[in-house]
Amino acid sequence: MTMTPPRSAPLDVEQLRADTPGCAHVVHLNNAGAGLMPRPVLLAVTKHLELEARIGGYEAAACAETELAATYQALADLVGAHPDETALVENATKAWGTVFYGMPFREGDNVITTHASYASNYLAMLQLRRQLGIEIVVAPSDSQGQVDVDALERCIDRNTRLICLTHIPTNSGLVNPAAEVGRVARRHGIPYLLDACQSVGQVDIDMDAIGCDFLSGTGRKYLRGPRGTGFLVVRKTRMDDIRPPTIDLRAADWTSTNAFELQPTARRFESWEGYVAGKIGLGVAARYALALGMKQVEARIAMLGAALREQLAALPGITVHDIGRQKGGIVTFSHRSVSAHDIRSGLTSKKINVHTSGPEWSRLDAEARNLPLMVRASVHAYNTEEELDQCREAVGELTR
Repeated sequence: MTMTPPRSAPLDVEQLRADTPGCAHVVHLNNAGAGLMPRPVLLAVTKHLELEARIGGYEAAACAETELAATYQALADLVGAHPDETALVENATKAWGTVFYGMPFREGDNVITTHASYASNYLAMLQLRRQLGIEIVVAPSDSQGQVDVDALERCIDRNTRLICLTHIPTNSGLVNPAAEVGRVARRHGIPYLLDACQSVGQVDIDMDAIGCDFLSGTGRKYLRGPRGTGFLVVRKTRMDDIRPPTIDLRAADWTSTNAFELQPTARRFESWEGYVAGKIGLGVAARYALALGMKQVEARIAMLGAALREQLAALPGITVHDIGRQKGGIVTFSHRSVSAHDIRSGLTSKKINVHTSGPEWSRLDAEARNLPLMVRASVHAYNTEEELDQCREAVGELTR
């Protein structure tokens, strides 16, 4: 088994598939749920778990300091940040919520979001609206379904405290114009939180180019890391703007009986206990993606997504629901008479993995567009054109 080619080389799809054990067993089109881990990630996780079993968890963690440091560096390199700005957390929701619940909101403050807002994020907004009296401002979408950046700018007023953007929503092919929103945020000096849960590992990300102050990500999706891993990036210039919602002896030093000092880096947003093997695997996944070259990965995913979209749209009774000027690898569709659940279960029986996307995942967008329960097929760079053909043929059979 070999590692991936250098980032300047074209993608070697055969090698990608050879590195991915799951490709031998299923047609995996559920990468927006959880991507198939490449073998180097699997080996890194199991190696550390075996070490824990042999010598003990604390002792194994002490042996892993170099690997853990490499994880911070790899994630920082992946998104254009500094390791000291990077925190390792349990999942993307924890990362996003650490920023949102750490903002010093007061009654009458407002948060600007968009129709693509993910359920967990919007639920947090609703909670603080109920508890603190903040206001939620939803910026309109343009004619292509992405956020209308000019309209978003007009939403800003003296009470705006945060702009929240879901980069790639869970329920459509949309890739929101994150950098255009970043220019607006910078122009007005408004903190900008980017939910990159579906975009890290799918598209090339540079926080400087995007202009976001905070970025939340997960390991399990397009990054192809272990489940139970996530990360948060907080720019140094915004570090003191966020009050960690909870702290422990990882986040702060107990300096005297009645005093403590927060860590000067993003470690202040971490907890002492964590999934060490997963953190190591997360770093390996980030380095794997970097070695492939994210521009090449992004281009292939977009190409495969467009091809699957076109194939499914040509089937009788199928409606593809994807929107946006730029589209990625998530493809959502429904049939006029066969339920999404039946299509998914039928595909599962043929060893084709997809998922379903319900209105409750992204209710603002779902209600605005009157979306039904949809099938969600999400491609990755290791998928092949032949697998897309298999999916199209299977959907055609199931809906005939």
